[in-house]
Amino acid sequence: MVLKRNKGYQDIEGSSTDARNEIPDPDTVITQEIEMASMSVVPDDTYTVTQAVNALGFGWFQVKLSLWTGLCWMADSMEMTILSILSPALHCHWHISRYQQALTTTVVFLGMMLSSTFWGNLSDRYGRKHALTLCAVLLFYYGLLSALAPSFMWILLLRGLVGFAIGCTPQSVTLYAEFLPTKQRAKCVVLLDCFWALGACFEVFLALIVMPTLGWQWLLALSTGPLLIFALITPWLPESARFHVASGQTDKALETLEKIAKDNGKPMLLGRLVVDDATTISPHRGRFRDLLVPSLRLTSLLLWFIWMACAFCYYGLVLMTTELFETSELSCSRKVIPPEAVETCAADCKQLQTTDYMDLLWTTLAEFPGIFATIFIIERFGRKKTMAVQFVFYAICCSLLLICTYKRVYLTIMLFFARGIIAGVFQAAYVYTPEVYPTSLRAVGVGSCSAMARFGAMVTPYVAQVLLKSSITFATTIYGIAALLAAVACLILPIETRGKELEEKVHQNQPTESK
Repeated sequence: MVLKRNKGYQDIEGSSTDARNEIPDPDTVITQEIEMASMSVVPDDTYTVTQAVNALGFGWFQVKLSLWTGLCWMADSMEMTILSILSPALHCHWHISRYQQALTTTVVFLGMMLSSTFWGNLSDRYGRKHALTLCAVLLFYYGLLSALAPSFMWILLLRGLVGFAIGCTPQSVTLYAEFLPTKQRAKCVVLLDCFWALGACFEVFLALIVMPTLGWQWLLALSTGPLLIFALITPWLPESARFHVASGQTDKALETLEKIAKDNGKPMLLGRLVVDDATTISPHRGRFRDLLVPSLRLTSLLLWFIWMACAFCYYGLVLMTTELFETSELSCSRKVIPPEAVETCAADCKQLQTTDYMDLLWTTLAEFPGIFATIFIIERFGRKKTMAVQFVFYAICCSLLLICTYKRVYLTIMLFFARGIIAGVFQAAYVYTPEVYPTSLRAVGVGSCSAMARFGAMVTPYVAQVLLKSSITFATTIYGIAALLAAVACLILPIETRGKELEEKVHQNQPTESK
């Protein structure tokens, strides 16, 4: 018998009775999924996008996509890391108060929070590639204009617009995850954080060279370099085959799968690309309120809190690092400084020194061991337990910061461990979230979680940059409590996604975790 591939698709809902009988029962498909993933010809001469991605494996196509999306992640990281360096510089340049200094950070996260769901909806409706292309252009444009800001109000406006554009960058993870085979998905998404850590380290190194001589304007301008490169390569980004299927563009999905087969040196699957009726054209793709249907309500609410706590703790630590290095003696003071003193010390500024940048670089390098530790445990213990345990260890590190000492080495070591741990939590959340949402809601699901994360990041400057000046005990206690509450939220998530395929449809009933 000769099998001939038909370049098209078969709609299960609209097929004939005979054709319907030839298609395996969905329960049988799930139980045989791993077996079929290793075959180049699947039973009944049909295959789905999930089976094709698994069968074609990880190869040159995914390597290129890793570099492209990693560049986007690196640019995002540089724009975030610059916040901890820019605020002290503006404090000295325009003699702004501590509250205004915190506002320069808050306005970026406000833009990100307002835009995250918008970008997620845009990605689910018009494609991940188009959204990322628009994001790259806007981010480069407003980032460059920020370097030319003539006043404090202009820097607030332009950094807010930068934040609006950054709100789209999590969609690069959505695009990346949808091209990864099941077995490699978790470790690859976590490894993507290497680009984030690389971008953060590069930004600190760039600041070490540029800030003492050229100033913060040149630092902002030079930091847009990776954004320009990413904007230039976006025409070569592939569009998600899962998005094409979900939007009814099956021919384009087939072309993308053929591209994967060619790049990976694998034979294209023979047969017809099957479109399950759950992934056919839906009028509700990317609709925010569908995240709160009964089967997803508890998961969405818990994930929003987890992401909010994660960003609150992560960016709080980033901002607190420079503050602690800048005023280590003040942080260890037993006296509580009244808020009036914090507000009136606008003219008293202290520029970051070479030792401060080097210590900041060391704490930033902590993200690399945090990444590799997360890779080691996330597939062995699952996504939920990994995030919960890391949140608990982060809380312990926060409590150890309460031990006051004038030795910078101790402070650097504690910040090093805390930074590595919370970076691992963030990546575990980026692994779990795209896995738990169906294709039609995946981008808006990630976008809504990102929006809640930005809300947490908006609040954190007033703890890490303002409250810390009054009481280091109170500030670090807040971060520890937030981490412990997030750990509890991780444990009560109703779904564990380890070893499961990406969801294609919304289940009507609340799913129960398989033992």
